[in-house]
Amino acid sequence: MDLNEAVIVRRRRVPLPAPVPGDGAAAARQLDAALMSAGCKLSRALFEDLAARETGQVLDVGVGVLGAARKLAGDHVQHNPYFIDFPRNVPATLEFWAELAQRALFPPGSGSLVDIGRGELVEAGSLLSLPGYGTVQHRYEDMLAAHEALAAAAGDRVTVLHPGGTADEEGDALYLELAGSTVPLAGEDLALLGWLAGARGAALRPERIPVRENRAVINAAALAGGRPLLADTVTDVLRLAAAVSGGDVTLAAPARFRSFSRAERRCLMAALDDLIRQSPAKLADVRPRAEQWKRLGERVHPHEYGGLPDGQRVFAVARGEERAASLASRAEQGFRSGQPLAAARALAAAPGLYLRSLDRLMRSATPSEAGEILSRAESAMRSASGRVLLSVREHFQNRGRDDGAGLPRVFSNQAGRAWVTPETRTGLDPAVRRDLLGLLDAAIAGRLPAGGRLVVDPDVLGVALPLSGKPAAPGLGVLPRGSVSAIVPGDQDVLSFFVYWRQRQQRTDYDLTALMTDREFSRSDYVSWQSYQSADAAVVYSGDVTSAPAGATEFISCDLRRMSLPVIVPQVNIYAGEPFDQAAEAFFGYALRGSAQRGAPFEAATVRMKSDLRGAGRVALPVAFLRGEDGRWRAKWLHFYLKGRPSMNVVQQSKLSTSLLVRAVIERDYLRVEYLAALLAARTPDLVPVLARSAGELAAAVSAAPGPVTYIGLERPDGLPDDARVFTPANLGSLIPG
Repeated sequence: MDLNEAVIVRRRRVPLPAPVPGDGAAAARQLDAALMSAGCKLSRALFEDLAARETGQVLDVGVGVLGAARKLAGDHVQHNPYFIDFPRNVPATLEFWAELAQRALFPPGSGSLVDIGRGELVEAGSLLSLPGYGTVQHRYEDMLAAHEALAAAAGDRVTVLHPGGTADEEGDALYLELAGSTVPLAGEDLALLGWLAGARGAALRPERIPVRENRAVINAAALAGGRPLLADTVTDVLRLAAAVSGGDVTLAAPARFRSFSRAERRCLMAALDDLIRQSPAKLADVRPRAEQWKRLGERVHPHEYGGLPDGQRVFAVARGEERAASLASRAEQGFRSGQPLAAARALAAAPGLYLRSLDRLMRSATPSEAGEILSRAESAMRSASGRVLLSVREHFQNRGRDDGAGLPRVFSNQAGRAWVTPETRTGLDPAVRRDLLGLLDAAIAGRLPAGGRLVVDPDVLGVALPLSGKPAAPGLGVLPRGSVSAIVPGDQDVLSFFVYWRQRQQRTDYDLTALMTDREFSRSDYVSWQSYQSADAAVVYSGDVTSAPAGATEFISCDLRRMSLPVIVPQVNIYAGEPFDQAAEAFFGYALRGSAQRGAPFEAATVRMKSDLRGAGRVALPVAFLRGEDGRWRAKWLHFYLKGRPSMNVVQQSKLSTSLLVRAVIERDYLRVEYLAALLAARTPDLVPVLARSAGELAAAVSAAPGPVTYIGLERPDGLPDDARVFTPANLGSLIPG
């Protein structure tokens, strides 16, 4: 794993070796110019640091920085569209197929018929038999020569890179930041945390590790290094066993436990024995995962540890030889017997579970019982995690209808799979709901820092709080699900999105498509390999590539000035081959440019978002683009993966499920940065909020008042003091109180 690259991508900081003095100004200027082609640049402080170093050292640093910057935007690979002039001179779909067929003069194939829409059918097997279909017929260099050079524009993306400490210092800071995250990490970040725990965990011990999955990978490194474990529940030990076996630390999927050494078995059993000896009630956590405990028992051999009787009880409960009623089961008895207060008293021992069950408790309670339930809720808020408080707050702000006919309910799992169901629960009393929201606001505000000056980039106010980082892979410009961001600054009126993939072992065909609809999702159009242009000719597809042994890219270009429908939903369909998380590489992104800029179909400086695809479904829905009543286009982030079919997924087949899901996300009121910023601003009189977008506004805000500066924005700008607390989408989870 390249630590320097990880630091640059996640923190926008460049790790620097001990300086060798010299005159590296010329090399630093060359590096800055090269970075501009990738949409990045050196901050003033980083440029000055490099300029005072020996030229050779600047070049050594520059190689790694430029490589990381290009990979950040997806510019580390070649993007060659099927049609050399794309988005110009793309032929009509059926005319293109007919031309290929006329050239080939082949008999009809035996493939199955595929509905391409508008009443047209083609033989699926026959298309792949056409000479020239599905394979790019020109070299990458020929494609570049067919396009004019990109003319730089003021609205092009510029990502500023800042100076960092040594690689070890930056690695330590990144390790502590990931370990202390208050929200679950994406898979890539969890793997990075595990690697850092092995490399730096012996020297560092985080103050808090709130997320259980994070604790599991850190414990795995501790077990390998013979260091003490961090476990306060028996499930922590089960997660540890899954982690060292290469399994799922979320325990959503059963792990295939490996054989453990005698020292490892002794360590696991000792941890269980210590936990149960101190708190026998923790045995209640065993039954929900009894089968996994049985499988672990086959590897740990608990019968060999007669000196650890309390550890042996864990496996006795799993086998059903000892009874341990769980807290949830005791609460369920109260619900089923019509005694919500009994359920509330049982749940009070677990504040987080109590608050997550609060909707059901309130719906089951009589007016005379509601007071005690709310009082217990207020007590639970004092000890539940900040993420739970925010999740519950978001839940209740979407329960505003008192007639039970509220917004559809959206469910999603940690792999990004989702489904939508109508709201069938009875409504809540509006006065009780207002009181509950007030209690939650007070509890959340009480955990926020006070004092100093708060500086906020207005563009970040619509970003949803990352209450779970699981579905969204790290990358450039990636925002949490439910975030809303403006996408058209200035005169940039051409939106294009792209998918790149490279197959690992078998022929893999991903298809980029776009569904365009009205806001009611009643009238629609689409572009795909079956229809190269939309009815209004505003949306154009780059052509179908059907295999990617050396990598392949498909594009869709949207002329936003000519769009007749106000909703664009990009989809990536797996037509054949490897899933997203098994391909050698797969990522999605979108770019913006002005119609007069020209340039190649892929220009790194115009890329606004790039993120790996890695969900478990066969249809990816990364983001939707919406035109508001004010005429401005915005992105609403989805990060969903539909199940789809095993193969031959096309946009028409998922239209209904896509429409239901996107509409539910559009209508849902997600908790955004604006909410926390308002609470921060009201926390104490001396915390002065300032909205700063320009460099001048930022400088004035920083210098106007004493005390520490807290900055919240999409990127860290130049001009902040070194000791400023900075929150960007890369570490926005750190803004969530513990």
